[in-house]
Amino acid sequence: MKSIVVKGTLSGNSASIIEGTIWKALLAFFFPILFGTFFQQLYNTIDAVIVGRFVGKEALAAVGGGSGVFVNLIVGFFVGLTSGGGVLISQFYGSKNQSGIFRSVHTALALSLVCGFLMSVLGILLAPPMLRLIKTPEDTYELSVLYLRIFFLGMIPMSVYNMGSGILRAVGDSRTPLIILIAGCGANIVLDLLFVVLLGTGIAGAAAATVICQLITAAITLTVLVRTKDSYRLSPRKIAFTPHILAKILRLGFPAGVQSSLYTVSNLIIQTFINSFGTDCAAAWAAYGKLDSIFWMIINAMGIAITTFSGQNYGAGKYDRIRRGMWQSLAMAFVLTVAMSLAFYVWVSELLLMFTTDAEVIAQGAAMLRFLTPFWVTYISIEILSGTIRGAGRSLIPMLITVFGVCLLRIIWLFTAVPRNNTVTMVMTSYPITWIVTSLLFWGYYLSGKWLRTGTKIS
Repeated sequence: MKSIVVKGTLSGNSASIIEGTIWKALLAFFFPILFGTFFQQLYNTIDAVIVGRFVGKEALAAVGGGSGVFVNLIVGFFVGLTSGGGVLISQFYGSKNQSGIFRSVHTALALSLVCGFLMSVLGILLAPPMLRLIKTPEDTYELSVLYLRIFFLGMIPMSVYNMGSGILRAVGDSRTPLIILIAGCGANIVLDLLFVVLLGTGIAGAAAATVICQLITAAITLTVLVRTKDSYRLSPRKIAFTPHILAKILRLGFPAGVQSSLYTVSNLIIQTFINSFGTDCAAAWAAYGKLDSIFWMIINAMGIAITTFSGQNYGAGKYDRIRRGMWQSLAMAFVLTVAMSLAFYVWVSELLLMFTTDAEVIAQGAAMLRFLTPFWVTYISIEILSGTIRGAGRSLIPMLITVFGVCLLRIIWLFTAVPRNNTVTMVMTSYPITWIVTSLLFWGYYLSGKWLRTGTKIS
């Protein structure tokens, strides 16, 4: 195979990741990811706040609820599929393989363009039947279809941004994606207020604002990649598939995509049960979901941090550092989760007022949050251990564990236990049960040591 001469150098971005104090390196990488994830979550949360307060609870249920779960189903698979690019680039970066970085960056971006197109087509075509399948309340169905069809028009720029930011994080730069997201979120707030409040375009305006902001963040991200002098510099004309690199990305990413989708399928089934309790319950679940997403973004940020940490140190052959990084990540995640659970439990009613003033919706949302927040701590091992294992190039076993421990077990619970006691609480119980079982399975695999292939050359 003809070699590629890559201009540029390996910067010092990875120095703090493969050397120095571990907890400092993790926190320095974690906080920009956290704040970036926070602003990314704000895209949908701002839509929910504005449409909930200025349009009504039907619009709130349309923006969240089944629409949100359907978005996670489509987007989650393709984002998981392309996530292998970030893992591979982090390993190449840790091993200082400039040719591998070059090929991976351009293959990953080519894949993101294809995936973005497919997401748009599937999202637009499948929105109506999927919303019917999950028994979306009739008074929110048309609004949900409208929101989703506009939202899915922005999948190509969203996919490009996600891959571009993944590339930056893989090489140790978590600050630039944060800055880009702050700019995008600021634009989203302005456009939401303009379209929904001033122009009265309702839920369509909220969706259009999100699409425009996705275009803005994608354009900025591509500009950053083109202008960098580092080894991950993007040459737009050279965006193309390198077959063996694509195969590696898919081998790493496909299990993550399947895992994400099957996880969401179980949530879709849960949404179906929730919808059967009526619009107030669906709106309460949507509002709860926006608060619940704050927990998920924190744990997800720690998962991204440990995945990149594990990937670069795996590429550098520093296996003991990976293990120590896992324990320190777990400790930090535990402290953050306990603090957040206590705060949400105490101030839940006040927090729900951001989304709605409907007394019944607030009451049901508060009951949901106070039931689930004490169990959040049982989930953190799943994110930290799976991130550590994926960073070392193992993604199949985490998928299998999640498929059984979360997806299959949750579905069994919903169709056996819930019919005997058809209440919202019984539906929600499926979460802590599956979190605990899946955590135990991950610990068994991690402690076996079979996930770490020492001495393997990254090429």
